[in-house]
Amino acid sequence: MGTAAPRAYNPPMCGIVGYAGPRQAVPILLDGLKRLEYRGYDSAGVAVFSNGSIGVSRSVGKLANLGALLNRAPLEGFIGLGHTRWATHGGPSEVNAHPHLDCEGSVAVIHNGIIENYLPLKHALAEAGHDFTSATDTEVLPHLIEEELRGFTGSEAAAERALSDAVRAILKKVRGAYALAALWSRAPGVIVAAKKDSPLVVGLGEAENFIASDVPALLKHTRKVVYLEDGEFAVLRGDRCEFLDAEGLPLAKLPADINWDSAAAEKDGHRHFMIKEIHEQPRSVRNTLRGRLLPLGDGVLKRETGLAAESLRSAAGVHILACGTSWHAGIVGKYLLERHAGLATQVETASEFRYRRPVLPPGTLVVAISQSGETADTLAAVRLAQDAGLEVLSIGNTVGAAIPRQADYSFHTCCGPECGVASTKAFIGQLTALNVLTLHAGVARASISEAEALSWTEGLQSLPELIEESLRLEPQVRVIAEAHHKAEHFLYIGRGVNYPTALEGALKLKEISYIHAEGFPAGEMKHGPLALIDPSMPVVAIATESETLEKTLSNIEEARSRGARLIALCTRGEKRLSGRAEHLLELPPVDERLSPILNIVPLQLLAYHIADLRGCDIDQPRNLAKSVTVE
Repeated sequence: MGTAAPRAYNPPMCGIVGYAGPRQAVPILLDGLKRLEYRGYDSAGVAVFSNGSIGVSRSVGKLANLGALLNRAPLEGFIGLGHTRWATHGGPSEVNAHPHLDCEGSVAVIHNGIIENYLPLKHALAEAGHDFTSATDTEVLPHLIEEELRGFTGSEAAAERALSDAVRAILKKVRGAYALAALWSRAPGVIVAAKKDSPLVVGLGEAENFIASDVPALLKHTRKVVYLEDGEFAVLRGDRCEFLDAEGLPLAKLPADINWDSAAAEKDGHRHFMIKEIHEQPRSVRNTLRGRLLPLGDGVLKRETGLAAESLRSAAGVHILACGTSWHAGIVGKYLLERHAGLATQVETASEFRYRRPVLPPGTLVVAISQSGETADTLAAVRLAQDAGLEVLSIGNTVGAAIPRQADYSFHTCCGPECGVASTKAFIGQLTALNVLTLHAGVARASISEAEALSWTEGLQSLPELIEESLRLEPQVRVIAEAHHKAEHFLYIGRGVNYPTALEGALKLKEISYIHAEGFPAGEMKHGPLALIDPSMPVVAIATESETLEKTLSNIEEARSRGARLIALCTRGEKRLSGRAEHLLELPPVDERLSPILNIVPLQLLAYHIADLRGCDIDQPRNLAKSVTVE
């Protein structure tokens, strides 16, 4: 691969909502921000234009704090901006919360991303007489706009164009990533928004228009959305919306229709989004499989993803790029693609790939996995791979996100919105997609027989019912959680295709319960992890039917003989663990290559119930966010 230096892409994890129309803005802004809470934040604020001026209200903590503040001191008006911030430059505080204002309080800006050259800009503005009140990089933006608009004397209609021109002008001075929106009191009916390397979507309503950093914020009001591309601008008014390029020239943008509604993002009677999404996994698998299996070798994959069978036949190998949970899915994909498609496969965390000089043969297919489709490191890695002349297939759960738009081919997992920060159904969708990809690759490369391909297809089609069976283990899992929720450490072990299942089970526990947990290949126990085991240590062993089950059972004995409190997953009817494990969870029989899709279900449930018993904030665990779009 070439030696082009990696580029920095640092979009935000925060939430943006904007409204222009005939209704009061504040309730719409707060509702939209509420639907974006899964992205993670530590402060929130709104700006509303009313009676010739812009009113701002900001608070630290949850949106309820901002709501209480607005109840005491209401802001009324028909055009406004809302923002939830996750602290980067400057800690969580009211003065660091968005929106930020210029010196006169006439320009308000909300921004997701990082302005990399904010310090020299800030110094220059301070020398020109501007006063700053926050420690943020964002605050330079309203002051830059103020400088551009200084001395403006035109009409209100001219002011709308002036604001648009000013935003375009200042962004030529800015280096970094941004999704931003601006209000100006001299242009009271307009919002100007812009995007680079950070998601921003425009919602088109009836006599009203919206902006947001993600689609769920808009679905209560419209299903017609326009995704802004890098370098594009939107000028929103209540009665119309205009799209411009970097030079201010009009753009023709066609809206996309969103085929799921806001109800899909509600809890539907469950206590938390996470448990709702765990129980949605049978449907997620059905949706991911629908129309993508048969007829084998007859252009199905090309129709669904754009990737032709010939590309799979001629591929020199596969390089999978992902982060976190998606990286675990990628490791499963490596096992599958190497064994069943004969494709040499490497799996790498995208944050490492982008900062080294990887050597990849021409013809390597890059597979980028991201549930949000906005993961900053993965997006940067995709662009780096494309700069080297490689083609990229995206696997993800978000239509219109940055990575599938950037990629050459896209496999949408169709799991529906996932609001819990800890990924569950999106992970199972990724595993299902990797099975489908490998199945078609195996057929295209003649690595598997027709009989084996049909058997694999039947196994995939049976998965939703088997997951339903696995979900019926929940009462047993709750009992296990009650016995072990006070433990300080957990160890998860597995072999082969279920080693990454152990990694993912451990990650789920640490993400939402804050218990230290690690996943290891079971065969590595004697190379270090055995030193950790004592009678207080729960060990979760994945011991379902596999080619290496005998060896896994031996590894379990290693842990058991040192006093571990053993929790074991096994295939229904397995007798060798009876009396050896403190807790035994029996799963339905399934082909080994499909077993991670079943085995992760009780591990997700275990993490959920332990976190619930510990009183943790399950859907919004501390320090984490749904879309990890800051490097």
